[in-house]
Amino acid sequence: MNSRSSLNLVLIFMVAVGTTAGEGYGAELWEDEAGERSLALNTVIKGASLLSRAPDDPVLFAERDAAIGLMRARFDLKYAETSLLNADFAYEQRMRLQTEGAAGGIGANILPSGEEAAFRIAQLDWQISEGGETFEWRHEIDRALAGFHPEWGEVTIGRQAIGLGRGRLFGAVDMFTPFSTTEVDREWRRGVDAARLEYHLSDTSSVEGIGVFGTSWEESAFIGRVRGYLGPVDGELVFGKRGEDYLAAFVTSAAVLDAEVHAEAALFEVPEEPSDGGLFGSDRLVAKAVLGASYTFNIGNGLTFLGEYHYSGFGFSDIEETTVLLAADPDLAKRFLRGDTQTLGRHNLGMQASYPVNEVLNAGLLVLTSAQDGSGLISPSAAWDLRRNVTLLASAFAPWGPRPTVGVLQSEYGGTPWSLFMQVNVYF
Repeated sequence: MNSRSSLNLVLIFMVAVGTTAGEGYGAELWEDEAGERSLALNTVIKGASLLSRAPDDPVLFAERDAAIGLMRARFDLKYAETSLLNADFAYEQRMRLQTEGAAGGIGANILPSGEEAAFRIAQLDWQISEGGETFEWRHEIDRALAGFHPEWGEVTIGRQAIGLGRGRLFGAVDMFTPFSTTEVDREWRRGVDAARLEYHLSDTSSVEGIGVFGTSWEESAFIGRVRGYLGPVDGELVFGKRGEDYLAAFVTSAAVLDAEVHAEAALFEVPEEPSDGGLFGSDRLVAKAVLGASYTFNIGNGLTFLGEYHYSGFGFSDIEETTVLLAADPDLAKRFLRGDTQTLGRHNLGMQASYPVNEVLNAGLLVLTSAQDGSGLISPSAAWDLRRNVTLLASAFAPWGPRPTVGVLQSEYGGTPWSLFMQVNVYF
């Protein structure tokens, strides 16, 4: 399969499914006479195409030009019983086609991860068919949860999505399958096996316990949270363990005049010595932090700017050592795959602008840059609602910075392929 056939496959999908889809979203399967209990099925089909041109480095990229086609069908069954109980079961099939030589990390941070998910007792992810490195068809149970909503709080048990923190581009406390900084489709966070119990201390404060389970104690997490708000300021304390790490963190956000500001800071005690040394002279302490703000200018329909600074102690101070260290240290590579850090380097800046052109078209611009070496990438994007239940997403990614040489990265973003992404979402 070549680049053209991959793109044509998705374009055919867009036309065939997009033009035949109905106007509604979600099918109500059953509702009792009193309207207190109901069962609904939401179906979503997505077709994506990614075309990339990698740096001229055969060690890292066997082929410079690559094309990937990804199709996903998700069936989300939802049960609701007044305000006391809800249940959610989501089953997904995904089919990936790619050109030969496209397996070397191309699209890894743009497309949803295909790696084995962390924090699951059992993956419940099976292969249906495969054809070498160019084709794979899998299916997965991504949600299976029950939620209880008594007057005193919330209880949720089962496979669910858990997002923590206030950061939008980066995260210091977002620990459970976080999105990558350049991931385009963020509609679903991958599910983890967990139990959550939240107790409301008052109308403005609560405590919560979160257990997230893997195949062993070392692969599980247990987190406590205390949170509340006072006027325009909210904050929370987070503490506990993630895998073999112990952690303590603080998160806050506030409205300042007409702007929003947010901050996260986390300290991790890790079992191994960090590759670039620890914090405060310790060989076991690692810090992460996010500081950001957003503001909407009264221009046209409202132009929103977001800026964030991110520090990750799990990143590398010398990018040139990245490839060697990740290859030599499986535990370090596991951290990157698990999402313990979203950046290769330690200091990063992110800026994002978004503008609603009209009721059906939104435009965006993302800029990421390394504060260590000055490399970065720029990504214009658009989201167009073709119909009420059909959305087209398009993004381009253009990096700058020194390119890799003989398998050695010379900058954080310089080894990123030039890429063009397009996806259609159809909701039934």
